[in-house]
Amino acid sequence: MKKLLGKLNKRQKTWFFILSGMNIIFFLMMLVPAGGGIIPTASLFLIGQTLIVVYYLTVDNSKKKSKNREWVDAIVFAVVAATIIRTFIIEAFTIPTSSMEKSLLVGDFLFVSKVNYGPRTPITPLAFPFAHHTLPLTKDTKSYLEWIKLPYFRLPGFDKIKNRDVVVFNYPMEDFRPVDKQENYIKRCIGIPGDTLIIRNTQVYINGKTQPTPEKSEFFYGVKTDGSSLNPVILQGMGITEGGAAGVPGQFGFFLTKENAEKMKSFNNVSEVQLMCRPSDFYDNNLFPQDPKNRWNLDNYGPVVIPRAGMNMPLDSSNISIYRRAINTYEHNSLEEKDGKIFINGKESTSYTFKMNYYWMMGDNRHNSADSRYWGFVPEDHIVGKAVFIWMSWDGNANLLNKIRWNRLFRFIH
Repeated sequence: MKKLLGKLNKRQKTWFFILSGMNIIFFLMMLVPAGGGIIPTASLFLIGQTLIVVYYLTVDNSKKKSKNREWVDAIVFAVVAATIIRTFIIEAFTIPTSSMEKSLLVGDFLFVSKVNYGPRTPITPLAFPFAHHTLPLTKDTKSYLEWIKLPYFRLPGFDKIKNRDVVVFNYPMEDFRPVDKQENYIKRCIGIPGDTLIIRNTQVYINGKTQPTPEKSEFFYGVKTDGSSLNPVILQGMGITEGGAAGVPGQFGFFLTKENAEKMKSFNNVSEVQLMCRPSDFYDNNLFPQDPKNRWNLDNYGPVVIPRAGMNMPLDSSNISIYRRAINTYEHNSLEEKDGKIFINGKESTSYTFKMNYYWMMGDNRHNSADSRYWGFVPEDHIVGKAVFIWMSWDGNANLLNKIRWNRLFRFIH
């Protein structure tokens, strides 16, 4: 080792010790029992990457390298270093939809911390660098190989997911992809493992306690005027981007924050601004768990008990539809219902003990968000990281001089 290090210059030694130290730390952390077992094999991915870096730093170090070789060395090192950072420390994401308006806007670029909740080790480590599930410039070519699949494992983090955290996770309904290659979603965590969630007339209750609605969250409002239209310049200045005329003169529908709803009430030509809340007896069969026994809608939903690892949940015909997917798909059990009885792995069962923690995610744009109300729980192995701050914000609808939303740059996410 001393002879090898003697061949390295100062820069090479620095990177050698940094990468070696990181791998020793990761390996020791992986020896901590988690998920019921010890999984040191997951660190092979990191060790292999470091060996590649060391190889390119040291081979033929005594000979003068060609410019092509220097470029190859630089590119390989950059790719490996960036992969380690984005896999285990921090990664950049962008907001593609309006489901988190106005807390997060379409065109916001975020940094998402992997270390807060603990970085998840790769499940499909053989993948094209910096691509998620599809190769660049293609529509349906996989960016990963499934020759090697590692079990789910998460390194220790600095924190646990709390109610109202803004979380990035893999969309849990994409069963045709490995967990770590499913589409990335971002929502606010409304319920954590063990919580009981109820929504009554848009108000969220957790364990019987009223939960604060995010300050900049939006709901759909019906707006009536004296028959005249609303000034689009004023609406744009208020940041109102969704909604419009309802097809009847003087009637409009907009997704508004509470603040904008109050401002709109003060307009001289506006006679009414009303929150459009669905009545408790209205049933939306598009919502999870798509069961008429649970006649819920976006504004009146639940109660739902969110599973916790080790929780023993009584099961019967009234709640099996709520927990079926978690038991069958996420925790890989066979589940059948015969003659009013429930069979798990071939045995009649009146309860089930969950292996993982689950979370309930909702968008701040409460009337325009595809979230847990549509597809249910998010398992812990789908958690990617915590949204930390906005580093860039780009308004695609603005003119060239106003494309950058300067007031949103480097803002922490709450």
